Amino acid sequence: MTEVDIQTIVFEFIGGLGIFLFGIKYMGDGLQKTAGDRLRETLDKFTGSPLKGVLAGTLITALVQSSSTTTVLTVGLVNAGFMTFRQAIGVIMGANIGTTMTAFIIGVDVKEYALPIIALGSFLIFFFKNKRVTYFGQTVFGLGSLFLGLEIMDGGLKPLRGLEAFSDLTLSMSENPILGVVIGAVFTVIVQSSSATIGILQSLYGEGLLELNAALPVLFGDNIGTTITAVLAAIGTSIAARRAAFVHVTFNVLGATIFLFLLKPYTLYVVYLQDKLNLDNEMTIAFAHGSFNIANTVIQFPFIALLAYLVTKLIPGEDTIVEYKPKHLDPIFIEQSPSVALEQAKEEVIRMGDYAYQGLEATGQYLNNRQRKDADYALQIEGALNNLDKEITNYLVKLSGTSFSDFESTKHSALMDSVRDIERIGDHFENIVELVDYQITNKVDITEQALEDLNEMFDLTLVTVKQAIDALNTMDRESALAVVQKENQIDQMERTYRKKHIIRLNEGACSGTAGIVFVDIISNLERIGDHAVNIAEEVLGEKQP
Repeated sequence: MTEVDIQTIVFEFIGGLGIFLFGIKYMGDGLQKTAGDRLRETLDKFTGSPLKGVLAGTLITALVQSSSTTTVLTVGLVNAGFMTFRQAIGVIMGANIGTTMTAFIIGVDVKEYALPIIALGSFLIFFFKNKRVTYFGQTVFGLGSLFLGLEIMDGGLKPLRGLEAFSDLTLSMSENPILGVVIGAVFTVIVQSSSATIGILQSLYGEGLLELNAALPVLFGDNIGTTITAVLAAIGTSIAARRAAFVHVTFNVLGATIFLFLLKPYTLYVVYLQDKLNLDNEMTIAFAHGSFNIANTVIQFPFIALLAYLVTKLIPGEDTIVEYKPKHLDPIFIEQSPSVALEQAKEEVIRMGDYAYQGLEATGQYLNNRQRKDADYALQIEGALNNLDKEITNYLVKLSGTSFSDFESTKHSALMDSVRDIERIGDHFENIVELVDYQITNKVDITEQALEDLNEMFDLTLVTVKQAIDALNTMDRESALAVVQKENQIDQMERTYRKKHIIRLNEGACSGTAGIVFVDIISNLERIGDHAVNIAEEVLGEKQP
């Protein structure tokens, strides 16, 4: 084979693979945009039991055409406290089933229509302003690109038939299935897409370049390789999230191991399906992939508790999880006892306030130690505050139609306003985290004096927020008055430190960029103080005759 032939093979293969990967990504993004937040809501609502988790994982992965997306989303939900580690196991099993849908799409021989499909997608994207139509156009364009990439790859793979080295490799894979598993796993790790590996496998088998007994181990290895995305997503996350990622690895490695031992009977089963259903080669691989993942889930599903125990032992430790979901908002009390419901809402607001304090504390630690775990914890809490703001506000809105005494009405109003102030505290410490990120990324040095000033203002702001939440909890007027006094001190600090900053700037002790970071941080702390005093004034208003 000439050098030109090899160059053509390589260029057509990598070019086709690039278009294929782009098609999968673009199609998945279009589907996700169409679904919006419903993906996370579906996972959140339908994971009460392992079986529901399997169904939810299957459905969502089939929709977004990416098991990696589902598993990364699941790891994120576990990390955020939306989902327990045990619930995540079912979702991950379902994701493995849902990802087989791509192979079935590829198995439908419509590659000759790739260009018209791309044209249709482009038309929908460029000539319609409606977002839903545009997202649908993106999905169609991605689908067409997927088929076009496959067609180009097919053209590049055909000449491999005459390459002796490739023939030797396929013979080795037939004789040594473990080699096929390794090749499938490594290639999937490299391209970060199990669908791409399956697509190439379908092309190779469709062109008669691989025997079935060599193709199936590659398919098993593909399932191992796809776990790398979840593993990468879990780096630096909570212990529960790392366990969820490790479950994905364990589940897929066990499945591949089981089916390697059952390779001969499984090959006979696939051949039987091919003959009975009159399947072409591409669709045969699709059915083999689907059967493998469904059977793997059925085999391991009864052992979810054992799998969870095993992974917990392998990744030990206590985990601090920020729970996004409210703990005290029982809708039954709205109808049966509005007074109790109001008290429950208050408990949830106080819990939300404690989170805000912890988030601000972690932000202050990040400013000093630059450890990413503190920033991530603060951002986790900010996400929880956003969710709790929505949940508590909805609960209080439902309560607003009930009959309250004057005292309870005032309390209801105070809670409604306080929730908004607590949520805004989260926004401001998120701003500070981003400012510290900017400082680290751009290597902006803050002087020792400036850092000392920031820490002093942080300490006072922390005490003020804590006292405001305590005042709301106990409805203590004296504590609320102390918050007002401290907030005045924060305002005075902000003015003083701005002047000191200008002096440092004029003396050349600090750079302009460092000054901007410094001023923005103290401005956010001052705004946090304002929200703390708003909470205190709600308490004072309630105590006034």
